[in-house]
Amino acid sequence: MTRPSRPAAARRGRDRRARVLVAPPGAPRVDGDRRPSTAVVGGGIAGLAAATALAERGVAVTLYESRPYLGGRVGGWPVDLQDGTPATMSRGFHAFFRQYYNLRGLLRRTDPALERLTPLPDYPLRHSDGMHDSFRHVPRTPPWSALGFAALSPSFPLRELPRMNAAAALPLLDVRVPDVYDRLDPVSAHDFLDAVRFPRSARHLAFEVFSRSFFADPKLLSAAEMALMFHIYFLGSSEGLLFDVPSAPFPAALWEPLAALLGRHGAELRTATPVEHVEPLADGGHVVTTARDERRHDTVVLALDAAGLRGLVERSERLGDAPWRERVARLRNAPPFLVSRLWLDRAVASDRPGFLGTSGYGTLDNVTVLERYEDEAARWASRTGGSVVELHAYALPAGSAPEVERKRLLDQLHRVYPETRRAGIVDARHEWAADCPLFPVGGYEDRPTVRTPDPGVVMAGDLIRTSLPVALMERAATTGFLAANALLERWGVRGQTLWTVPDRGRSAPLRGLAAALGRRNAPHGA
Repeated sequence: MTRPSRPAAARRGRDRRARVLVAPPGAPRVDGDRRPSTAVVGGGIAGLAAATALAERGVAVTLYESRPYLGGRVGGWPVDLQDGTPATMSRGFHAFFRQYYNLRGLLRRTDPALERLTPLPDYPLRHSDGMHDSFRHVPRTPPWSALGFAALSPSFPLRELPRMNAAAALPLLDVRVPDVYDRLDPVSAHDFLDAVRFPRSARHLAFEVFSRSFFADPKLLSAAEMALMFHIYFLGSSEGLLFDVPSAPFPAALWEPLAALLGRHGAELRTATPVEHVEPLADGGHVVTTARDERRHDTVVLALDAAGLRGLVERSERLGDAPWRERVARLRNAPPFLVSRLWLDRAVASDRPGFLGTSGYGTLDNVTVLERYEDEAARWASRTGGSVVELHAYALPAGSAPEVERKRLLDQLHRVYPETRRAGIVDARHEWAADCPLFPVGGYEDRPTVRTPDPGVVMAGDLIRTSLPVALMERAATTGFLAANALLERWGVRGQTLWTVPDRGRSAPLRGLAAALGRRNAPHGA
């Protein structure tokens, strides 16, 4: 079995209404005999974005990462399969949407045409009752995207539309950041959808599938975060819901080339080196302590997940002030999730998509067939006649047992793709974690911002609060660049120009209608 010929490289286009944020003017690089130094704590997307922007402009960067690899939750590491094949394991599938302007800008440093990304032809969804949905033929430009989806989707039966509370849905047409948090953060995504009275089938196939991409149950997720998500991916951007995926494992496609670039700029990458303590100094600098040594740096970028950030701040008693430390201590992680990757001794059906979102199959949220797009999996499948299949379960209930959930995912795979019942498992690898940020109802104000009480310490990551319409991997990349820009401004150096989707609804009449009626009909608590 061979992988299909690779589609054309990901396009370079950008929504004509995309917003540009030009960095403050300044010198192209730092001046003087002594380069300022920055410790970047965390080697995920946020930390790599910050490190890249700083190192490119002459800052002496030391990046500390506790894992032995870069990329954070989008990283990968080598494994040896039971058949002796070397392979790469990761935390699972990630979709690189066309709206991820700043993340894609980071990747273009080493891949100007994004040739290491390949587009998947569709974002298919399937419910256990047999209903299917697709975004392949839906128009990309709002409001035709919403109208087209309603017209083409079997999950929006016409008989159900009169029952909807259209006025309650109007906030989706008038998303502005941070105003959307003022209006909807006190409401859960579940309660918002109840108030709108979306058809149940559409709710399962569209809204809940997307809300669970935040690794949270809709009853726990802020409705503001869900509304922002729909603005970014559907109602506010003309990029559509199609996406690209790396055509090789994450290290080879993304992070090893970027690590080499950072090395050429003089950055020091210290993987497998967790930071134990950060101590502010009287002269404005900071001492970063690891198990191996202590080093002084002029400034620090904290680009950690919620648990890592809480732990480091707790151990660093003099970092920040009391209110900031209390907000950090209140950050919470989303429920645990499970990724199971199976190397099967026979192929799944040839018409199976590279990615399938699922609903109604117990805890199974999606299925990926890696050889459809990843070169390493394609080589293994071609040599053995098998398939490499990945299963995701997001937001598992508290108290779930990993062994039980693994079996449940396998049972659901057999329901989704019945031909896999006959397949033997050559090898299986499982990742169980609970380190994604939770965006709970009413939690927006507690989330930290890029700037901290210490002017020499800035923060980055997908948990960071920002006034820009970004989420998930794009929020990580964007806040990484924003953190670098905040430090560069101190030294009179011009930072990174950023792009985002439009920062408000695209249609002025619809925005006006939403403003006039939305507040009167908002869900209780908004």
